[in-house]
Amino acid sequence: MKTSLFATLAALALATPAFAEGDPAVGEKEFMKCRACHSIIAPDGTAIVKGAAVGPNLYGVVGRQVASVEDFRYGDSIAELGASGAVWTPEEIADYITDPTKYLRAKTGDKKAKGNMAFQLRKKQEDVVAYLQSVVTE
Repeated sequence: MKTSLFATLAALALATPAFAEGDPAVGEKEFMKCRACHSIIAPDGTAIVKGAAVGPNLYGVVGRQVASVEDFRYGDSIAELGASGAVWTPEEIADYITDPTKYLRAKTGDKKAKGNMAFQLRKKQEDVVAYLQSVVTE
């Protein structure tokens, strides 16, 4: 059984295109669009990017469980996804910011799921993810 599981995982890894590395400098410029709703605030309170608090703090978002920022009120669909244990990988973030509603409908299976993010980033997603990863200093 272990052999078939490893073989299946290896086949999936080879069949899935690798997530290309983005450019953090380009991502930093692109992230300025995201400031309308999001800040990046380090755990010690240092503001890396001052933005609105309409969306959750994005410090350390890569690798974090979906919908897990304390005291932030998430929409039902993304909260459901977070409760399932889903984690924000670079690929998942890039997919989500491209079309949040489509992403949540696919992930939850709910045809009425709605992404609460007003802005969709149709290009340079990998760069934004690279920037988000670059600001984490822990």
